[in-house]
Amino acid sequence: MRIHHDRLEVRTRGKGLYEITDEVQSKLDQRGVQNGIVTVFVQHTSCSVVIMENADPTARRDLEEFFDRLVPEDADYFTHNAEGGDDMPSHIRMVLTRTSETIPIMDGKIQLGTWQGIFLFEHRRDPHSRKVFVTTIDE
Repeated sequence: MRIHHDRLEVRTRGKGLYEITDEVQSKLDQRGVQNGIVTVFVQHTSCSVVIMENADPTARRDLEEFFDRLVPEDADYFTHNAEGGDDMPSHIRMVLTRTSETIPIMDGKIQLGTWQGIFLFEHRRDPHSRKVFVTTIDE
């Protein structure tokens, strides 16, 4: 069994979903991983990693709109606002989603469904540079 660690830097332009499927697959290709699992982990508390529909962009816009309504920015009941009105909502959105996803690898390919992609889900309004770790375990 081998374990590999790689890192991606994802530059966001603000809130939204940023597909990183190809970048993750590229790391597997570079390492020659054929069979195993890959974990994609983001090292931040104001964004998350999700598996989401990647064919129709309206599905992603609907998810973003849902989170905007579920956890509104600038709510008067939040006391944690050290970095602005989107600070606490971004932390709550991260908790409601997740910071990592684990996906099987077979024959050198991430085993996502036909319409699935791996996305960094940015919860902050401003652009950020996000650290994403890609860890593979293979035979």
